[in-house]
Amino acid sequence: MNILGFFQRLGRALQLPIAVLPVAALLLRFGQPDLLNISFIAQAGGAIFDNLALIFAIGVASSWSKDSAGAAALAGAVGYFVLTKAMVTINPAINMGVLAGIITGLVGGAVYNRWSGIKLPDFLSFFGGKRFVPIATGFFCLVLAAIFGYVWPPVQNAIHAGGEWIVGAGALGSGIFGFINRLLIPTGLHQVLNTIAWFQIGEFTNAAGAVFHGDINRFYAGDGTAGMFMSGFFPIMMFGLPGAALAMYFAAPKERRPMVGGMLLSVAITAFLTGVTEPLEFLFMFLAPLLYLLHAILTGISLFVATALGIHAGFSFSAGAIDYVLMYSLPAASKNVWMLIVMGVVFFVIYFLLFSAVIRMFNLKTPGREDKVDDVVTEEANSNTEEGLTQLATNYIAAVGGTDNLKAIDACITRLRLTVADSALVNDAACKRLGASGVVKLNKQTIQVIVGAKAESVGDEMKKVVARGPVAAAAAASHSAPVAAQAAKPQAVANAKTVEALVSPITGDIVALEQVPDEAFASKAVGDGVAVKPTDKIVVAPAAGTVVKIFNTNHAFCLETENGAEIVVHMG
Repeated sequence: MNILGFFQRLGRALQLPIAVLPVAALLLRFGQPDLLNISFIAQAGGAIFDNLALIFAIGVASSWSKDSAGAAALAGAVGYFVLTKAMVTINPAINMGVLAGIITGLVGGAVYNRWSGIKLPDFLSFFGGKRFVPIATGFFCLVLAAIFGYVWPPVQNAIHAGGEWIVGAGALGSGIFGFINRLLIPTGLHQVLNTIAWFQIGEFTNAAGAVFHGDINRFYAGDGTAGMFMSGFFPIMMFGLPGAALAMYFAAPKERRPMVGGMLLSVAITAFLTGVTEPLEFLFMFLAPLLYLLHAILTGISLFVATALGIHAGFSFSAGAIDYVLMYSLPAASKNVWMLIVMGVVFFVIYFLLFSAVIRMFNLKTPGREDKVDDVVTEEANSNTEEGLTQLATNYIAAVGGTDNLKAIDACITRLRLTVADSALVNDAACKRLGASGVVKLNKQTIQVIVGAKAESVGDEMKKVVARGPVAAAAAASHSAPVAAQAAKPQAVANAKTVEALVSPITGDIVALEQVPDEAFASKAVGDGVAVKPTDKIVVAPAAGTVVKIFNTNHAFCLETENGAEIVVHMG
């Protein structure tokens, strides 16, 4: 695995432990005196923040393991306790924070992937297999403790000094962080940067003597100086990017606005409510890189201004309206958060006017302005059904070059993270017709497909499809006119076991299968056949036989003929 691939995978692994933070923030917030005033609820939320490093150890180990194994998660926890307790024996001043959890999680996951199937001699067989993983992880972390006990203090001092410099830089440090954060989004490496800023930089000691590191931890612990790496994101995610979406809508030709309007509205609402902006950003990131550069600059400016104005706000997940409401009246840490709304309105106007002007000035190909707009296949609409999700996953496998080209499948919140033999074999257009916002080719073997919130479910289903058998690569899309009605001529099929004479299941015009706008059928990944553009509404059996399956959505049925041949009739 190359360095970029490693950090890509690490960024995905960090998503699991980070996912618990919204729950912790909810409990902590609702337990405060100005809301429910129930101390045990607040303590429950605080416990998650207090043990965040351990949660990272468990979450990273599970995510890094090849099958999200519980044994790996246990190994991560064991490794964390061994590492932290042994290190402080050597040097009591050592505090690795969440980095200790990340490192031990990586060790636990790696040990599981390497030795979870190990076989030991009979008298030690009880400790073989997965039971060996926590034991080996503990040993490796003991060795790491001996090393870090002497090596880590200078590293810790360097991190502390760097953090102090960034914090001391004030608004400038915030602005630089915001700018770099957005620039790293296309690679997915922003998660690594965020982990350092939100969970490691800065230190706060509360009245009880507990020490907290990182912007998020310090904010929810009541540090009134925290928030410099979070506050400025609210105006961008809640207001700026929706303004960009509105600009792209009005920049599209009037006849295409209905086509792109629903898509832009949905991603704008997602950004406003939750702060998940990638689906919106990927709509123009590659179509119009200049706009994305402007977006990164504006994000840096927003963080700069928020810090300069003395605004201190925080979030548990991202800078959306939900987090804004939760932290608005957190008395110990929130300051001047009402000003974020004023900033947001200003940035909404800036984004709308700037994007509108730049799109028209440079004739940028934002959604709706492309020279040729591909249709999205209908499978996306059915992806909430089991059959639809399986077909969508199969289509994505075909689009990235089939199982012969696909080497590893992973996913995070909004993107499929795939390792392929050759990224040149990936059909970008086919992915976009399946509903992907974009395809990022980081190098010859590493790609990302931006599919939105369903990324993890699609990725899991892709793994199941691959386990069942091979999937052929999608053929290059054809945009030629539909084939005129023509007589179907029987063709000899090599090694055919059964020859059937079929009738058309519906009256209409014959269309070459390669010209069907569905890669699974056009590539013949689901078998050879013929397509018909119907001119009637009556569907009949193409041959005498028995209906052996009707899909739940009633869009297809399987027929077994009297000679034993299997035929699928698929509508849509």
